[in-house]
Amino acid sequence: QVQLVESGGALVQAGGSLRLSCAASELTFSFATYAMGWFRQAPGKEREFVAAISWNGYRTSYADSVKERVTISRDDYKNSVYLEMINLKPEDTAVYYCGASKMRPVDELRRGVIDYWGQGTQVTVSS
Repeated sequence: QVQLVESGGALVQAGGSLRLSCAASELTFSFATYAMGWFRQAPGKEREFVAAISWNGYRTSYADSVKERVTISRDDYKNSVYLEMINLKPEDTAVYYCGASKMRPVDELRRGVIDYWGQGTQVTVSS
């Protein structure tokens, strides 16, 4: 069974930056065949798409609300995907989840098509 573990969430002040990590286990020999994505869910709201990266790293996709403030990247040697966020806003406060999607295009990840989910990491942005 695939396990995804997020880390890097923290309490930061508005305008600060943060780097989230998601490490995958049980994907040592096939991590490079999974498109990866980041999602977030604020209290009382539905989970929403944040960013995705294709299995080969050639394509990325971002939600309009975060386009110029976040960067998704991957390191297949470490079986990890990252989300770098800058100029954080209180509206970014949420639990951030990573997800893995086997050989699917990033457009499908935008729609929430995910095979495996992590348990999430809390990001809190204060004023």
